[in-house]
Amino acid sequence: MCGIAGWFDVHQDIREKDKELRAMSESLRRRGPDEHGEYIKRHCALLHRRLSVIDPQNGQQPMSTLYLGEKYTIVYNGELYNTEDLRLELMVAGFSFSTRSDTEVLLKAYCYYREACIEKLNGIFAFAVYEETSGRLFLCRDRIGVKPLFYALYSNGVVFGSEIKAILNSGVIDPVIDEEGLSELFFLGPARTPGRGVFKGVSELLPGQYAVYDGSTLTAHRYYTLKARPHEDSEQETVEKTRYLLTDAIERQLVTDVPMCFFLSGGLDSSIICQTASNFRKRNNQPNIHTYSVEYRDNKKYFKTSLFQPNADYDYIRLMVDSTASSHHEVILDNTDR
Repeated sequence: MCGIAGWFDVHQDIREKDKELRAMSESLRRRGPDEHGEYIKRHCALLHRRLSVIDPQNGQQPMSTLYLGEKYTIVYNGELYNTEDLRLELMVAGFSFSTRSDTEVLLKAYCYYREACIEKLNGIFAFAVYEETSGRLFLCRDRIGVKPLFYALYSNGVVFGSEIKAILNSGVIDPVIDEEGLSELFFLGPARTPGRGVFKGVSELLPGQYAVYDGSTLTAHRYYTLKARPHEDSEQETVEKTRYLLTDAIERQLVTDVPMCFFLSGGLDSSIICQTASNFRKRNNQPNIHTYSVEYRDNKKYFKTSLFQPNADYDYIRLMVDSTASSHHEVILDNTDR
């Protein structure tokens, strides 16, 4: 998880907003504790808080590049699971790379394909690209909205961020909750209506949406919509496709330059992920996985079976620890812990 924020104003000199920019960046510290970076020009500022996963030494953001006379600068929160496929495609097109990061691949994909680059992205992401010469800002969010992206428009510009508090720290929007916001809190909370940011004037870029701000208007476009189709596969084909899609999705997310661990809850999802990751590590002669589980003190003593939960989680956790031969770590919580 990383954090991004930005401010584009066609009239003000953003360089004079040092206090506000620092507050915006600081509000995202917990999303990216490893590094922070900034790109600040007269009319645009891009801010980044980094949690390093790929190429920690060379993947700093904001990241800039020159292409066909234009300077492009990106801030990006997310992960691309087809980075190497896309990198190879861009190298064939004549691009070279100085880092191993997916950030550089995404930036140069945008330079080359423009908005169409989104169709090539397999991953979870929220990112912004500023074109310095044309004064154009591009915002984008992944297909199902795993990564958040909020924004606020005002008369002279736009402010955006991974979290609403980054926007509020700009001072452009007052922290006002109107009738609509109260309805969100009391009738839907903790959920929200897609596209709404609770605070008056704050909106959310929808999943599967990108937007372009040209200095006067922000135009949003839908690039992906989930579609229902008849299921026509046989049972065997369904099993094979499901196995392939699950395995491919999990293995693509095992690429990292930092230590990785897995949470075991005793449920089906975490069990499948851990078993698939363990199988992948073994096939590639890599050290086996580390797993973690969380338990309450004396739960084994007081646990009672029910129709809802006929077995305790730790029974299934132990089965998966034995099956994967993982290095397992159990975290015990007490009612006095904070």
